[in-house]
Amino acid sequence: MNSPFPKSSSAAGEGKIIARLQPDGVSGLETITYQYPLKLISPSKPAEDKSVLVFLLSYGGGLVGGDQVDLSIQVHPQAKLTIVTQGHTKVFTSMKPDIVTRQTLRAQVASGGALCLLPDPVQPFAGSVYEQTQIFKLAKDASLCLLDWVTQGRSARGEDWSFVRWLGRNEVWTLPGDDDSRGRLLVRDSLILDSAQAHPQMKTLRESMHAIGIMGTLILRGPLMKSLGDFFLAEFAALPRIGARDWRSEDAKKAEVIEGLSAAETWRRDRLKMEKESGLLWSAALVRGCVVVKFGAPEVEAGRIWIGSMLVQEGSIDEIFGDHALLCVR
Repeated sequence: MNSPFPKSSSAAGEGKIIARLQPDGVSGLETITYQYPLKLISPSKPAEDKSVLVFLLSYGGGLVGGDQVDLSIQVHPQAKLTIVTQGHTKVFTSMKPDIVTRQTLRAQVASGGALCLLPDPVQPFAGSVYEQTQIFKLAKDASLCLLDWVTQGRSARGEDWSFVRWLGRNEVWTLPGDDDSRGRLLVRDSLILDSAQAHPQMKTLRESMHAIGIMGTLILRGPLMKSLGDFFLAEFAALPRIGARDWRSEDAKKAEVIEGLSAAETWRRDRLKMEKESGLLWSAALVRGCVVVKFGAPEVEAGRIWIGSMLVQEGSIDEIFGDHALLCVR
């Protein structure tokens, strides 16, 4: 018997999100579609009207070896879209090294629009093979906040960068315009973690990671992210440098009068102490109008606490997208 319904034009793993500014001035969803193994959920009654919220999920709590996800995102002029997850994106073991799990995201943000992508980190299991590509095309005055991070795996089960291969690539482009008919590549950030191509002087990928348990990249672009980008650059410039040793005794340090410190200075002092004790390392640089932040820490929770405290302290994400944008970094 022939089905009376038309055949679906979408393939497995495909999804589409279109955000548009509604007549009442609040961002809303014009389109949200998905196919297994991808799942997208948006609260019917958002708690905040600063941006529209979408949860990026997968059936079964993760991606099985060979799963393919292809998500398309379009943010119309002046609209704001926030994308989060409800836990680590787990990448399950592949039966063979040539069975690759792939996730592709293509986003286009129009003039005055903004996209905030602050998910939980990817957690590749031992024996997994994963490739991720994320391409963002932005209008001149569009804004982007992107966090991309990956953990060592299931440390409770002894996994320590025990997967076969993890490839990640993030690209930020300008949209084609009058002054540039093809668009311009602003940032291409690639990360290749391959157990078969470790450092020549180190036998395993684990050794080459130098006890780092999580590593991440934060990319900021656009007028709405300028304050946050400037904040990271200023804090990085204020980090103690090699040779800037405090030669005072421990007693002298304890006797230091701190009543005159501002709230921001007190926060910075406490953050620097946390970074030192947890072994967290980070850097920030301005690349073609984008601020690129790199960080790594021995423990996943230390990385989460650090990036969350930085975003909360500066305040732009909460102010522009709403508190729900910070769900995964608290």
